[in-house]
Amino acid sequence: MKRRTFAAAAGAVAFAPAARAQADYPSRPVRIVVPFPPGGPVDTLARQVAHRLTTALGQNVLVENKAGANSVVGSDAVAKAAPDGHTLLLNAGNLIINQHLIKTPYDAETDFAPVALLAKGALIVCVTPELPAKNFAELVALAKASPGKLNFAIGSVGAAGHIATELLMRRADIKLFVVAYKGSGPAYQDLIGGQIQGFVEPALGAMPHVKSGKIRALAVTSGRRVAALPDVPTVAESGVAGFEFHSWYGLWAPARTPPAIVARLNKEVGAILNAGELKDRLVAQGFEPQSGDPASFAAFLKTESREIGVVVRDAGIKAE
Repeated sequence: MKRRTFAAAAGAVAFAPAARAQADYPSRPVRIVVPFPPGGPVDTLARQVAHRLTTALGQNVLVENKAGANSVVGSDAVAKAAPDGHTLLLNAGNLIINQHLIKTPYDAETDFAPVALLAKGALIVCVTPELPAKNFAELVALAKASPGKLNFAIGSVGAAGHIATELLMRRADIKLFVVAYKGSGPAYQDLIGGQIQGFVEPALGAMPHVKSGKIRALAVTSGRRVAALPDVPTVAESGVAGFEFHSWYGLWAPARTPPAIVARLNKEVGAILNAGELKDRLVAQGFEPQSGDPASFAAFLKTESREIGVVVRDAGIKAE
């Protein structure tokens, strides 16, 4: 009896610091690491969330851009951070895609605690206005008439736009010539200038160019039309039945972060994303705010990894 009493007391002593840490969370500013330069979709979403999370948590929530190696540098910094909820990662699907392209210094499945799937976003199939194709069906016909002659950009190898382009070629049974760029900016310049014919990229980056008339949007890759571009049909509507592909964005903490802290973050972020003002703003930018618990996000990641792995293998995509 004495041994059991001592064991129980020892367990209570060991549990007390962890319980206090969770009760006091956050005890200092929280850092959201964005593993890309400022200005892109991931950075834009992170800053909108961080601003509102500051109020929800009662501590400053700061965004730190830590770019490099297609998001590996910033992701690795979070994987190695203290698992106390004060360092978080906001990344796109790159975290999962990289696992199939390169040897990373972390394991995406075991070295992170999934917090929340934040948003999904359509990609837009864009072409230079000089291209004769006025819709996606005409693009397919043009590509079939001249296999491998239409130059389509990718912002980086293995990015969502690259995966979407490979899927489009497979599902529409066409062959495009894929041109790899170091970032979306140079690709848009060449697309606007007519040096290349097409680009499949997330809506947030493409919409300003589409709305200005500098490039033409033929279709969106989502299952339904984007509210901000109601006249642009989906790929599925345009003849590729059942086609659906999103870029997506998530929030992670380091592995072994206490479940209570993960649950708190999930709850606060979910409320922020579904608040009227921010939700409307995200929809206008081409995002679809998501909701769900950490377990559903973890299940989503497993499915996504399996499906992306098949595309990478079948398309023979190799890291540069």
